[in-house]
Amino acid sequence: MAEDDSSGETAGTHDQTVALDLERLILDAPRRYTPYQAARAADVPMELATRFWRAMGFPDIGQSRALTDGDVIALRRLAGLVESGLLSESMAIQVARSTGQTTARLAGWQMDTFLENLTQSVEPGLTRAEVAYPLVELLLPELEQFLVYVWRRQLAAVTGRVVQAAEDTEITSGRLAVGFADLVGFTRLSRRLEEEELGELVETFENTCSDLIAGQGGRVIKTLGDEILYVSEDPSTAAEIALSLIEALAEDDSIPALRVGMAFGTVTSRMGDVFGTTVNLASRLTSIAPKDAVLIDGEFAAALEQNGSVAPADADGPGLAEALSAAAGLPAAGPAGPDAGHRFNLQPMWRRPVRGLGLVEPWLLSRRLRTS
Repeated sequence: MAEDDSSGETAGTHDQTVALDLERLILDAPRRYTPYQAARAADVPMELATRFWRAMGFPDIGQSRALTDGDVIALRRLAGLVESGLLSESMAIQVARSTGQTTARLAGWQMDTFLENLTQSVEPGLTRAEVAYPLVELLLPELEQFLVYVWRRQLAAVTGRVVQAAEDTEITSGRLAVGFADLVGFTRLSRRLEEEELGELVETFENTCSDLIAGQGGRVIKTLGDEILYVSEDPSTAAEIALSLIEALAEDDSIPALRVGMAFGTVTSRMGDVFGTTVNLASRLTSIAPKDAVLIDGEFAAALEQNGSVAPADADGPGLAEALSAAAGLPAAGPAGPDAGHRFNLQPMWRRPVRGLGLVEPWLLSRRLRTS
């Protein structure tokens, strides 16, 4: 028994050594500083250094000698942005937090995926930890360069939207079409599937939705396993995305039915996320949408009417466009014939109370089939 314990301790010690070797490879520097020493070397108050460290998502490490020269340099740079007046202290904390949260998810996904797919055929006598070192050594420089490239591309796209905003308030609070796409019956299905099958389903769902949303000009805000949140400046684009999502996923028998809820209005953007009544309304509409269907709110319908994307609903007669536009404070759409390039149809649904938002009148959105 004692011999088995010793063997286990030896294996554990070996894996810990490999983990430390991996850390040194990735950070390209040895552990040298305690938190206090790092803060002092960076000439940053210990309290601020601690706030930066926690904002990046790392736990307190007491007085362990666990920090490197890279940590000192990063701390000095972040504090320097505050001292120069380019960022306020609160903004610098937000930079640290948003960067930490985003890269933590990215790093976790990358290592899970690479180690799972590339270490399945491990040679006899080699542990997962031992295979990880040469794998990371090969991937690290390529992934680093690709990360910087994608970040610059995304930064260029976001900067373009910001500088084109008509008012300063539009940068953080503007009018957007917000869409939630949700898999129907996912919780019940997850109880029946094996973990690997469930993971493959979620990955297929997220990949299909993300590619389609990005390809048609929308922006994915976040994914939540069985749900994806996206936005677009253009309601017609958001509507096309919603219907395309349902059509695309309907072709895959392994994916449950989809339902989509969308709303259009003022949205607050912060740290890459979106907030506000419009977002809440889109979420509520998703929860009451029939499967393989898209529900939108009245303001969204008005915007589609105003830009000529929607054919008037027969049930409401010729006054639908004017009524919707007036309700949303939009200029009335001009007169249009029955074949004036309408892309979608609207069908009014029963008004119903929605928790926290009062009475809501949803509209069922569908694609308009053209007749020859």
